[in-house]
Amino acid sequence: MALRKLQGRRIYRVQYHGILGTHKAEAVVDYKYAAPNDKQFAVVSQTGSKFIMDHVIKGLLDGEKEAATDDNRQRTALNTVNYDFTLAEADTTREASQYVLNVTPKTNYKFLYRGRIWVDAKDFAVARIEAEPAKTPSVWVKRTEVRHRYERVGEFWLPAENESESWIHLGGRALLTIEYTDYKITETTPLDPADNAPGNSNGPAATLSHVDFH
Repeated sequence: MALRKLQGRRIYRVQYHGILGTHKAEAVVDYKYAAPNDKQFAVVSQTGSKFIMDHVIKGLLDGEKEAATDDNRQRTALNTVNYDFTLAEADTTREASQYVLNVTPKTNYKFLYRGRIWVDAKDFAVARIEAEPAKTPSVWVKRTEVRHRYERVGEFWLPAENESESWIHLGGRALLTIEYTDYKITETTPLDPADNAPGNSNGPAATLSHVDFH
């Protein structure tokens, strides 16, 4: 099946500790998706630092819309056009067996990443990611580490939680977490067999490749 329409809710939390003091913000955001690249966000509530809300959380939402354009979907698909893959190990310590792959981006495009992915051995879907952006997201940021987990919802693997930790050049640390809840899959269609062809960015690889780092 191909995912056509989806809605859900996200809870964004940002904490900064550093030379500028301690600042926090939280936003509850409703989300709607319609294939292939229509994403709509509605802020339900927000608390805490207005600066973080305006410059970090809203920036994340704008960046996700940018990443969803047709051109960016091609350039960020999790395939051999954009990445080199090597097998790291097979992880059988969990309830479901997973393959662990090293992923190396072929360019420093801002929406790509380098690190490791855990692929479910049964569904061949990305279940977990530990990585860093291929390109530093800001001149103010020294380094960012991202941990992202997916879970199966019906027939689809969807984001469950994201944690991004950044170290700032001027001193300090920022922690972003995103909690994904209340998924409702409202429309699906049978998958065209042609979409499974290797390198086809409209197929499952493209669906699994999108990670909300930005």
